[in-house]
Amino acid sequence: MAVPDDSPLVLDRREGPYGEVVLRRHGALLQIIANGCFLMDTSDGRSERLLVDAAYDALDGRPAPAVLIGGLGVGFSLAHASDDPRWGRIVVVEREPAVVDWHRSGPLSGLTSAALEDPRTEIVGADLVRYVNETSDTFDALCLDIDNGPGWTVTEDNESLYSPAGLAACARVLRPGGVLAVWSAQPSPEFEGTMRNAGFRRVRTEEVPVARGVPDAVHLGVRPG
Repeated sequence: MAVPDDSPLVLDRREGPYGEVVLRRHGALLQIIANGCFLMDTSDGRSERLLVDAAYDALDGRPAPAVLIGGLGVGFSLAHASDDPRWGRIVVVEREPAVVDWHRSGPLSGLTSAALEDPRTEIVGADLVRYVNETSDTFDALCLDIDNGPGWTVTEDNESLYSPAGLAACARVLRPGGVLAVWSAQPSPEFEGTMRNAGFRRVRTEEVPVARGVPDAVHLGVRPG
């Protein structure tokens, strides 16, 4: 009797500016793999939605706050922000053209088509590390989800983002009282300390239990002002 093949099916594989990116289907799930490292899939999205909600809740009630989302991924954060009419401008910075293509006209379009048509939404094709160091734009919230966490980055270039200098660059694009929210595959007390040392206030971590292993986490801090 033949055994069903449960191995993932590769839908697209491209060599991007930072290495190989792969979109594959595993059963009902879509998965993104970068340089052989599993990044995310469409199985849940609770922690990605928490990333957006916790950032909004930590703000001071200002009307129509602008949010910068670092990383498009499978689109949970963007779609959730777009579903919330309280947000104003929604800017997503994504450095992989393939990921943007998968959302605009590929298998991930079903998750984000409405969000991409939202007049508040803008997709910026850029490296987030470079963007926060060079842009003159400012935001009320910065939601980062470009790695598996401060200690597990997709590429070595991203490591600088979680350093004191990188956090200073994040603070630079935040308006006074703005919120930095950082997604992580596990809580990091060390990163909380780095955020405090970089000048962020009201630093805390919210956790989302997962089926196996340590919980996902969202690290939060507020820029003084």
